[in-house]
Amino acid sequence: MMRNRTLEQYMKEHLSFYLFVGVVFVTGVVFGAVMVNALSMEQKQELSRYLGSFFASVHQGGLEGDVTGSFKDSFSMHIKWFLIIWVLGLSVIGLPLILILDFLKGVLVGFTVGYLVGTLSWKGLLFALVSVVPPNLVVIPLLLVCSVTAMAFTIHLVKNRFIRRKGALYEPFMRFSGVILASGALLLGVAVFEAYVSPAMMKWVTPMLVTMSGS
Repeated sequence: MMRNRTLEQYMKEHLSFYLFVGVVFVTGVVFGAVMVNALSMEQKQELSRYLGSFFASVHQGGLEGDVTGSFKDSFSMHIKWFLIIWVLGLSVIGLPLILILDFLKGVLVGFTVGYLVGTLSWKGLLFALVSVVPPNLVVIPLLLVCSVTAMAFTIHLVKNRFIRRKGALYEPFMRFSGVILASGALLLGVAVFEAYVSPAMMKWVTPMLVTMSGS
C-alpha cells in the first residue's frame, strides 16, 4: 500500500516532466524521419554503398569476431550518454542541454529507421526490428527516466540553493545518482545483447538485403 502510494505521488509530481520529455523525444524522431527526404542524391548513394558493405560484412560473419570489443564499444557508447546527463543534472544550466540530448537521440532513431524503411521498404523495417528496436526498448525508457530525474534534481537545486538558500541536497543527489547507477547496470545487459544476440539476428535477415543491395 505504501509503495503504491509512493509511486502515485511520484507520478503526480513528475508526470508533466515525462510528458514534456516524451514530446521532445518524439519530435526528434519525426524530425529525423523527415531529414531522410532532405538528403541529396550523392548522400543517398553514399549511404547505400555503406549499407551494402555493412550487410555484406554481417552476412559473412564480420560482426561475430571481436565480441569483447563489440561489448565494450556498445556499453561505452550508451554509458557516455547517461553520464553526460548526470553531469548536466548537477549544473544549473544543464536542463536545456538535457532536452537537446533527448531530441538528438530521437533524431538518430528516427533517421535510422526512416532511412532503412524508405530505402528498403519492408525489408528495411525487418532489419530495423532486429537491430535498432530491441536495444532501444530498454535504452529509450532509461533515457527518459534519467532525463526526468536530472531535470527534477536541477529544479530542486535551483529552488533550494539559489531561491530559498536552504534545504538538504544529499538525499535527492543520492536518488539521482542511484538512478544513473541502476541504468548503468541495465545498460550492461543491453551491451551483452548487442554483442552476442544482435549479430545473429542481423545475420538471419541480411541474405535478402545483400541480394537486394547488389541488384
